[in-house]
Amino acid sequence: MGLEVRERPAAGEAAGALVLLHGRGADENDLFPLLDALDPERRLHGYTPRGPLSLPPGGAHWYILGGIPTPEPQTFSASYAALSEFLDELRYEKLVLGGFSQGCAMAHALALFRGRPRADALLAMSGFIPRVDGYEIDLDPPFPRIAIVHGVLDPVISVEWGRAARDTLEESGADVAYRESPIGHGIDPEVIPLLRDVVA
Repeated sequence: MGLEVRERPAAGEAAGALVLLHGRGADENDLFPLLDALDPERRLHGYTPRGPLSLPPGGAHWYILGGIPTPEPQTFSASYAALSEFLDELRYEKLVLGGFSQGCAMAHALALFRGRPRADALLAMSGFIPRVDGYEIDLDPPFPRIAIVHGVLDPVISVEWGRAARDTLEESGADVAYRESPIGHGIDPEVIPLLRDVVA
């Protein structure tokens, strides 16, 4: 399954790839402006893939909701396979992988599940580590550089899920840059410098 992808080229020869995965009901344009915010010097080639599913209430999706933290397995597996193929074809030495909400769950999986190459950095925004039968999180070091950001007023995915991801990773020896913001389900502009430091 090929994915629709919007690209933002690097300013010169790309030092790596920055891939951002949108949330439920959005599309490849949603996080596109974040590429320049996180990589203002354009050292990395930026990509924002579109989720392959079109579901109510509209927009693109990575999987059918199955509750938190349990995506519906069949659609999750299809998107996981499609994204794995896309990432493997990039062939950059450096990969920074980030996602928001549903895209955050996919980014966690692609960066940390057993059997995948490690990303160099993971930006986890307002999401959770998914639990899906047949998949296992790899908590053996070395870990990527990791940033987790979450709104304490998030009514969609409770901040407890961001805290749980942080705790799981820190207990396994990962160094996690963690920040909570006094917002709902969104990305606080105040966390951009923290995320940019992890991208660098």
